[in-house]
Amino acid sequence: MSGAHGEHGSARRFPPGFLWGAATAAYQVEGAVHEDGRGGSIWDTFSRTPGAVLHGDTGDVGTDHYHRVVEDVALMADLGLSAYRFSVAWPRVQPTGRGPANPAGLDFYRRLVDLLRDRGIAPLVTLYHWDLPQPLQDAGGWAERDTAWRFADYAGLVADALGDRVHLWTTLNEPWCSAYLGYASGEHAPGVQDPAQALAAVHTLNLAHGLGTRAVRAAAGDDATVSLTLNLQVNRAASDRPEDVAARDRLDRVANEVFLGPLLDGAYPEGVVAETARYSDWSFVRDGDLDLIRTRLDALGVNYYTTSLVGAVAGDAGDGALAPSASPDAADRPPADLADVTWHDRPGPRTAMGWLVEPAGLTDLLLDLHRRYPDLPLYVLENGAAYPDEVGPDGQVHDPDRVAYLHDHVEAVGRALDSGADVRGYTAWTLMDNFEWAFGYERRFGLVHVDRTTMARTVKDSGRWYRRLATTGVLPPVEGR
Repeated sequence: MSGAHGEHGSARRFPPGFLWGAATAAYQVEGAVHEDGRGGSIWDTFSRTPGAVLHGDTGDVGTDHYHRVVEDVALMADLGLSAYRFSVAWPRVQPTGRGPANPAGLDFYRRLVDLLRDRGIAPLVTLYHWDLPQPLQDAGGWAERDTAWRFADYAGLVADALGDRVHLWTTLNEPWCSAYLGYASGEHAPGVQDPAQALAAVHTLNLAHGLGTRAVRAAAGDDATVSLTLNLQVNRAASDRPEDVAARDRLDRVANEVFLGPLLDGAYPEGVVAETARYSDWSFVRDGDLDLIRTRLDALGVNYYTTSLVGAVAGDAGDGALAPSASPDAADRPPADLADVTWHDRPGPRTAMGWLVEPAGLTDLLLDLHRRYPDLPLYVLENGAAYPDEVGPDGQVHDPDRVAYLHDHVEAVGRALDSGADVRGYTAWTLMDNFEWAFGYERRFGLVHVDRTTMARTVKDSGRWYRRLATTGVLPPVEGR
């Protein structure tokens, strides 16, 4: 258990063996989209759709990680990382999403895992971080249940290649985003705006996790540690009025419980089918599906960035309710009418994404999961902030806001540990500035700055701060506080 700050300001110390990592995703960093047999993905297609991505940016080059992997792993070692979370590009392994593996694709990930292990860095492998092979989308994508079986085949190929050299397997990253941003709001690939398809995608993704987990264990052994990574929302009611509390609860069901329920409890949350009946009759759920979805989960990955303040829609708000607003917090939400909620703005510091900085929400989330699933180890697999930092005249990147953000959120993890939560690692998002999905290269989350012309890497002040944390396990102070 980590030690709290003492009366005289003694630093918080984290447990021995606690993993300190950084995270990336294949499409955001690898580049080399036409090399060594890689097929096209939904993000290759989406990023070429006029108006879909800021400035028309694509992941064609990313940070050129595919060609600079030796340099990048050396950089990770210099930062003192004990873990690196990366994703495997499905179309690099299976160019069409079907059939045998592409040997060159698997060789890249074998090499990456070997490089990491040689440096004492634990590989944390995410099998799916949003780059569905385009031919599978042409056949229906995540709204088509057969995609779950295609994912299981792919997962087995990767697990067979990497075997027991992976510290932690994650089947899916943020299925919420894949379903709701991909198929409801259309803000992410494949850009579909159809709530019925979004709900079907939720179920197919859940099936993919269950089937993929079994495939990993069949190929890599039953001792393989398999997780799922969820961006669970921390939603707070705008008031204690019953209407606002009910709206918060509806949002929790459609955003969080549609994943936690079948994965960990073997059932979809009561009420969610009726609440979304205007979009779907949920006939995509077939006999035996819930048994396929619910399988042993060795750990749960938690991605956290902000909280939301929500209430009843305007017509149900009544006297005394907060006025609705176009809150930036709603930017990465599904269409509000999926849960009949309104988002409300709040004062406080915000990141370049417009997200409120609220570290206490991370503590609350970890403790809520610990109370519900006390035997389930937790990993914070994404947490970080975008700020408009630049290389200064001194050749350095001074990003005090990010340093403060990381400090306060790592402290929030420590507070959860103090209260008994079984948290075993923290991976900052992200290792280096990269392709930030629909925001292109404009939004920078990295511990390391990447020059878009030369691809030169420059460790930011936040990266140096994080090095102190990763190498000592002691939370460094924030200058000026």
